[in-house]
Amino acid sequence: MSKGALFDLASGVGGKINKEKVLSAVDKYEKYHGYYGGEEEERKINYTDMVNKYYDLSTSFYEYGWGESFHFAPRWKGESLQESIKRNEHFLALQLGLKPGQKVLDVGCGIGGPLREIARFSSTSITGLNNNEYQITRGQELNHKVGLTLDQTCNFVKGDFMKMSFPDNSFDAVYAIAATCHAPDPVECYKEIYRVLKPGQCFAVYEWCMTDSYDPNNEEHKKIKAEIELGNGLPEVRLTTQCLEAAKQAGFQVIWDKDLAEDSPVPWYFPLDTSHFSFSSFPLTALGRLLTRNLVSALEFVGLAPKGSQRVQGFLEKAAQGLVGGAKKGIFTPLYFFLVRKPISDCQ
Repeated sequence: MSKGALFDLASGVGGKINKEKVLSAVDKYEKYHGYYGGEEEERKINYTDMVNKYYDLSTSFYEYGWGESFHFAPRWKGESLQESIKRNEHFLALQLGLKPGQKVLDVGCGIGGPLREIARFSSTSITGLNNNEYQITRGQELNHKVGLTLDQTCNFVKGDFMKMSFPDNSFDAVYAIAATCHAPDPVECYKEIYRVLKPGQCFAVYEWCMTDSYDPNNEEHKKIKAEIELGNGLPEVRLTTQCLEAAKQAGFQVIWDKDLAEDSPVPWYFPLDTSHFSFSSFPLTALGRLLTRNLVSALEFVGLAPKGSQRVQGFLEKAAQGLVGGAKKGIFTPLYFFLVRKPISDCQ
């Protein structure tokens, strides 16, 4: 962790938002969640604005603490967080059976960490779909740094995964990593993915879900769920069974599904658990968070970080609490994986 990285974090808060308007964006974003128990329907109706505000505000924090790939992964003993993330991305590519030269779609690609890793691993051409302008700009910068050209290997397209601009049957494979959980309606989202995927080809996804152990009448469970929704820009967190049923309703054939968190030798939430310490994920540890909190506070005080930066970090820390709490109680997983196929008989 360098001083330069901290200043990059501070200067990046707000994304494409005018720095003077960051505070009002924080206000609006928090209102969508009503401080634990906001209107779910309003979040679904305004999902584009809510999710864009979330990633404008949080992306620099994610990149500072997490790197270029914003997702969790099953983890082996002795394996660093970053090693486990790369292995998990390779696992996804292998499940899809990616072959050199294929045309692949990354739905909700973030700043393109998985896109770059999978493109290099599989020698495929990957299009990253994202509705957040700041993340696309950042992703293009990172592509340029590693020499991934827009015309030959990877590119980004600004668009909504609920209504994609791609023609029918455009892609040899589609994947989504912790992205379609932002969809207001999973059935309609999966239908769009089904439409752009070629017949006989596969869609692989990691979803954030509540497990069957979640009790909607348990107040502690509800609080944890609300913390996860607030801290991660989600209209709602659905059950694993709801997600799989939505894929079936969209027309997909299920190949296999599993909560991969169940077999992780090292719990996926360890980087966020304040009772554990790791140099490989120092910014996420209790000490790392304390240092970041104090420096962001100082930078905001002297005007180098926009007003509202501390509040952004605050709801991200709430998210961490919810994620760890949900994992320890067995009611939440960010690693519900399923692989589904578009029937070869469907030649639209």
